[in-house]
Amino acid sequence: MAHIPTRSDPDTDDWEYRMPVTDAPAKARALYDARRTRVPIPPFTDEDPTLGMADGYAVQRELIELLLADGDRVIGHKVGLTSKPMQKMIGVDSPDHGPVLASTVYRDGDTIPLDRFIQPKIEAEIVFVLGERLQGPGVTVTQAHAAIAGAVAAMEIVDSRIVDWKIKLADTVADLASNGAMATSSRIVPLDGIDTRLIGMTLTRNGELIDTGAGAAALGDPVAVVAWLANVLGENGVALEPGHLIMTGALHAAVPMTAGDVFRAEFDRLGPITVRVGA
Repeated sequence: MAHIPTRSDPDTDDWEYRMPVTDAPAKARALYDARRTRVPIPPFTDEDPTLGMADGYAVQRELIELLLADGDRVIGHKVGLTSKPMQKMIGVDSPDHGPVLASTVYRDGDTIPLDRFIQPKIEAEIVFVLGERLQGPGVTVTQAHAAIAGAVAAMEIVDSRIVDWKIKLADTVADLASNGAMATSSRIVPLDGIDTRLIGMTLTRNGELIDTGAGAAALGDPVAVVAWLANVLGENGVALEPGHLIMTGALHAAVPMTAGDVFRAEFDRLGPITVRVGA
């Protein structure tokens, strides 16, 4: 009989071979209810510290089905944990991903209602708009670059349905990679002649400089994030489609949001984006 890897095998890659949690639907329902009521839940990893990435994605898939059943739709993907400091904090050496839902997208200048979230923080990042279908495995950075129609200035509102952000890998993956919402500028800038690694960014809150960053913070190159995502999703037969928005990861540490805040991120070549925080 062929050997089937289990959690107890010392040489087994935990992320690839772990059997998914059997109660994924129940965990997904708990996250779904937390999103609806804005009452956070305890970390799943408190009850079972052995939960890992495969378990998180099993829950994430169930949660997405619940949200799509409500009439939402997937219009792109968010990649998180693309910076070395964030990977070190969570204890991983690879990004994670989740869907971008149509109901979570705002535009430059919009007011984002604080009461839509539980414990939101804001991050400035580069978002790509796909121009061509892209499916792995085997996608290179050069191929990903050719498939991108352009980039937009963006901010992500990260939020956690887990109490006090006490997340481990399985918790954040299950929770749609802690995605809350996003805001994008309206101008799509083609990548011709742009080295996305060198796109600089400054973030201000109420006119005061809060942080700075550069594209290289996202996996060394934001375009490499797209290639990584295409290859990971391609293993499951999923492609990146034309028009999809690809969030490539924060360029700085997340900043808490309070009512009345005005955040403005200015990117080299991509321009500015401003969001206001409503009550």
